[in-house]
Amino acid sequence: MRFLGNSNAKTDTKGRVFLPAIFRKQLQAAAEECLIMRKDTYQDCLVLYPESSWNEQMNELRNRLNRWDPKHQMVFRQFVSDVEIITLDSNGRFLIPKRYLKLAKIDQEVRFIGMDDTIEIWSKETADTPFMDAELFGKELETIMKTRITDNE
Repeated sequence: MRFLGNSNAKTDTKGRVFLPAIFRKQLQAAAEECLIMRKDTYQDCLVLYPESSWNEQMNELRNRLNRWDPKHQMVFRQFVSDVEIITLDSNGRFLIPKRYLKLAKIDQEVRFIGMDDTIEIWSKETADTPFMDAELFGKELETIMKTRITDNE
């Protein structure tokens, strides 16, 4: 499952929002029935994980952590404890709990951004934050791709 592109939407007074149709269709095609929502670790946005992607992340994280290391247990606990299980209603809407709206600084308008195996939800006011200007993007992409080609030779 690969989520690509972006779409704007509005939350209603209760905090409900429609998941964009393009993303809903992908979830339905993959028979994914629920999503996991959590605040992004680094940015002021929310991240929706299809259950299968969440399980892969959990397995990868758990495999890197030592259950007998107290700091590792704290990292794991913090990562998994502050999540919300999301199910879409028959209209394709879901509720963003108030605490998550506050954490992501979402007022009413949001932008959904497909990020490969996850979907980010940004406040419309901060939706340009995760992007570089075009010139810097081109330079960074060139540097990354040159590095990969050199590493693979």
